[in-house]
Amino acid sequence: MWMTFAVIACTIVAYGAEKWSIEGVSLAALVILLAIFSLVPQNTDNQISPTELLMGFANPALITVLALLVIGQALFNTDALERPAEMLSNFGGSSARRTILVLLVTAGVTSAFLNNTPVVVMFIPIIVAIAAQRNFSAAAALMPLSYVGILGGMTTLIGSSTNLLVAGVAQRYGFELGFFDFSIPGLVLASVGLAYVVLVMPALLGNRSAADPKNRTATGRQFVAQIHVVKDHPLAGVESVSGLFPALTDITVRSIQRNGEQILPPFEDTTLRPGDIVIVAATRRALTKALSDGAASLPKMASEDLDPTRPTDTLSKVTESFMIAEAVIAPGSRYAGRTIEASRIRATYGTMVLGLQRRSGMARGLVRAIRLEPGDTLLIGGLPEDIERLRASRELLLLEHSAGEVPLRAYAPRAIGIFGLVVLAASFSILPIVVASLMGAYAVIASGCLSIRQAARSFDRQIYMMVGASLAAALALERTGGAAFIASGVVGLLEGQTPAMVLSALFIVTALLTNVLSNNATAVLFTPIAIGIAQRLNVPLEPFVICIIFAANCSFATPVGYQTNLLVLGPGRYRFSDYLRSGIPLIIVLWITFSFFAPFYYNL
Repeated sequence: MWMTFAVIACTIVAYGAEKWSIEGVSLAALVILLAIFSLVPQNTDNQISPTELLMGFANPALITVLALLVIGQALFNTDALERPAEMLSNFGGSSARRTILVLLVTAGVTSAFLNNTPVVVMFIPIIVAIAAQRNFSAAAALMPLSYVGILGGMTTLIGSSTNLLVAGVAQRYGFELGFFDFSIPGLVLASVGLAYVVLVMPALLGNRSAADPKNRTATGRQFVAQIHVVKDHPLAGVESVSGLFPALTDITVRSIQRNGEQILPPFEDTTLRPGDIVIVAATRRALTKALSDGAASLPKMASEDLDPTRPTDTLSKVTESFMIAEAVIAPGSRYAGRTIEASRIRATYGTMVLGLQRRSGMARGLVRAIRLEPGDTLLIGGLPEDIERLRASRELLLLEHSAGEVPLRAYAPRAIGIFGLVVLAASFSILPIVVASLMGAYAVIASGCLSIRQAARSFDRQIYMMVGASLAAALALERTGGAAFIASGVVGLLEGQTPAMVLSALFIVTALLTNVLSNNATAVLFTPIAIGIAQRLNVPLEPFVICIIFAANCSFATPVGYQTNLLVLGPGRYRFSDYLRSGIPLIIVLWITFSFFAPFYYNL
C-alpha cells in the first residue's frame, strides 16, 4: 500500500514538474507498478496480476474518448459546424469574451439535461471554429468549457454518470434521489463556478495565443491568386452585384483576363464566362474555403512537365488528403527573378502554387507570370508526401505549423448526421456510449469525411498513456487497501465534530481524492461512508449523499479527473500544470461555497 502511495505521489509530482514527457512519466509509473506486483509477495486474496494492471488501456471510457476525438476531427475537417458557430457567435456581438460567455452558458445549461461528455464533444469544434473566426486562442475557452460542462452536470440527476452512480448506491440503503432534488444547491455551486471560470480563470491560464500553433495559420495576410473559369464551373454565368461577385465571399476580384484583354474594377454589369481567368486577393482562410466549395480550382500542369505516374500532376480537385502550406523564397534562392511558371516548382516537388503574398505591390496580371523575389510567401498545395518533400528544400523555406488540410465542405452533412446519431444514441441510452462512439468513428472514415491518416493523427498518445497508467494506479490503490485506509482515517479524525464541520471536511477529502482515483470509484467508495456518518450523527441522509455527488464531480485539478478534461487536453494543447493551476482554486471556491450554503439550506 505504501509503495503504491509513493508511486502515485511521484507520478503527480513528475507530471506537474513538466521536465519529462507525459508519455514517459506514465510509462515509468506503469512499469514500476508492474514490477512491484510481480516481484513483491502479495496476499493471495488481493493479488493483482499484470493483466489486470494493463486492462486500463482497454477501458471503455478511454476508448470512448479516443473515438469521440476521431468524430470531432471529422467535424473540423469538413467545416461542419461553421454555420452553428456563426449563429452562436452573433449572440456574442463583437466581443470575444462575450462570445465565450454565451458558449459556456449554453454548454452548461445543455449539460444539465444531457450527459456532459457528449455536450463537450459537441462544443469543442464549435469553439475551435469561432476562435479561428475571431482570431483568439481556442485554449482560452476549451478548459473553461470542460469545467462548465462538469458544473452544469451537477444540477440534475442525469447530468453526470457520477450522479446516477451515487443515487444507485444510496438506493441500496433505502434513500431515493429525484431528478431535481439537488438542483438548487447545484445551481448555486454552478453559478459561483461559472463566475470563477469567466472572471478569474483567464488570468490563471494567461495569454495562450503564442502557444497555439494552429492560430499561426489564421492570419489576415492577403494572397494574390487566380481562378480559371471553365465550362460547368460554379462561377460560370455569375453576374456582378454592386461591383462584387456574391459567390466569392471575403475575396476581392482585382482583374479579369478575357481573350487577352484585362477588365479592371469597378465591375458593373459583368458576367463571368468560361475561359475567364479571375485574379483575386484573399486571406488563406478565404482561399481555403473557396477551394473546398469549388469556387476556386486547382491549377493545371503544363503538358511538358506532366508525369501521369505522380498523383499530384493529375490532381484536378481537392481530396481528403489534400493539404495547403506556406513557404518563403529564401535569400539567394535560384527561384528569385524567375516567374512562377518558369520556376517549375510543381515539376520539382509535386506541390502547386495557389497564391503569392508580397509586402508591397499587389499584381493585377496573371499569377503564373509574376517574377519571384526573396521574402515572397507562396501558398502551396499538394499531398502530404509532397509537402514533406518540400521540407528539405533550401530554396523554398516551409513555414512550421503552416500545413493543414482543406476542409471537405461537401461532406459536412454526412459528418453532422453521424455526429447527431452518436449523441442521440448515447444520450437516450439506445446504445452504450462506447459502442455509439466507435460506430461513429468508423462511419466518418467509411463515408469519406476523414482519411485513415487523419483519423490516426487525431489519436492522442498522451491521453492514451496517461489514462492507462492512472487506471492501473487506481486499481492498486483499491486492492491494497489504500483507498479504504484514507476513508477510515477521515472518519476517525472527524469523530465528535459538528454536522456542518463533518460535512465540510467530507466534501474536501472526497474532492481531492476524485482527482487521483476516478470520480466513479470515489463516488462508490465514499457514498456508504457518508451515509454511515449521517446515521452516526443522527441527521438526515440527504445533505451527506448530495455532498458526495458534488465533491465527486470536482474533477478539475488533473486531466485524468474526468473525461471532458481529457477531451480538451489535445485540442487546447494544455499542460498538466494548467489543470493544477486552474482546477485547485476552483475546488477550494466550491468547497467554501458548499460549506457555508449547505448547512443553511439543510438546516444543519
